[in-house]
Amino acid sequence: MESWERSRRRWQHAFFVSWLVLTSAGPLMEVGQVLPVALVAGLAAWYAVWFVLRTPPAGEVPLPYVVGGGLLWLGLFAIDSSFLVVCLSVLVPYCMDAVRIGLVAVLSCAGGWLWHSYHEGGSITWTEIAITALIAISAATSVGYFYSVARQSAERKELIDQLQAAQEARAAAERQAGVAAERQRLARDIHDSLTQGFASVVMLLEAAQERLPDDRHLTQALRAARENLAESRRVVRALRPGELDDGGLPEALRRLSGRLSDETGIDAHTVITGALRPLDAHVQVELLRVAQEAVANARRHAHAEQVTLTLSYMEDLVVLDVHDDGDGFDPERAAAGHGLLIMLERMEQLGGTLLVESAAGEGTTVVASLPVSAR
Repeated sequence: MESWERSRRRWQHAFFVSWLVLTSAGPLMEVGQVLPVALVAGLAAWYAVWFVLRTPPAGEVPLPYVVGGGLLWLGLFAIDSSFLVVCLSVLVPYCMDAVRIGLVAVLSCAGGWLWHSYHEGGSITWTEIAITALIAISAATSVGYFYSVARQSAERKELIDQLQAAQEARAAAERQAGVAAERQRLARDIHDSLTQGFASVVMLLEAAQERLPDDRHLTQALRAARENLAESRRVVRALRPGELDDGGLPEALRRLSGRLSDETGIDAHTVITGALRPLDAHVQVELLRVAQEAVANARRHAHAEQVTLTLSYMEDLVVLDVHDDGDGFDPERAAAGHGLLIMLERMEQLGGTLLVESAAGEGTTVVASLPVSAR
């Protein structure tokens, strides 16, 4: 896109120089004064200051440039009315981006030139009309051509921006897919190697303990093997939660609330609202982990009688909230809790937010929301 913008600027500069030379060369030779030459040079320098040295954004014409260029042109016009059409040079930047302004300027210059000829000679010949018409047509064609170049450049810029945005979105999706695939691979490798190995060690140690029941070192080794087996299984579940294998996140939340009811007697249920949308596997995992942590907190600390998990698919958001009617707490005093910090970090990594609403005796609501773009 930068090459297109540079090309556009070069055409604009060429248009300015050619028109300034074309419209001022004849009057300068006729007038034969130093002041008009200085004013024409000043107009060229003024243009260079604003559009060569500073290079304003495309489509932007600074007001100081128009005011200064207009004053220089008025000085030329006051010396000799032949400098009338020089005003088009001042409007060149506008002509590049607004074809109507350029055509109005061309027609105004042509009409002004015919008026000047009539005022000076008392009449207008067909030759003068033909020459003026040819110059006006040439100028209008130039304006139209340069405007089409500028418009094409803007359209290409928009297409390039859209292409870059699509490529970035695709790259992000591919990165997420790669991360998910790597997590699956690690889960399989750990399960097939470490988990199976610890399971075998536990079985061997249990068999040995039956023969040597009072061996203290054997008992410690068995306890360590069981702990590492449990830890390896926990890592496998974290990398590839089996809860999402059947039915995705909605069914995983239903099973989570169902287990809570079965194991504790708490009245727990899941509500799904809105039209279901496909969510990336990584997003589903993180939302499930937030729900599990919130349910675990309600189970351990809240003494709740009812827990409700709500997954809402909105127009621009996906929202998960977990509400319990338990004891509640002061969020400011518990802000440094490990579980809350982990949930907050999960949402921030996905570009979402986590809100905890609670008060003593009024229950707790944990709200995790993700923008649709994070899907």
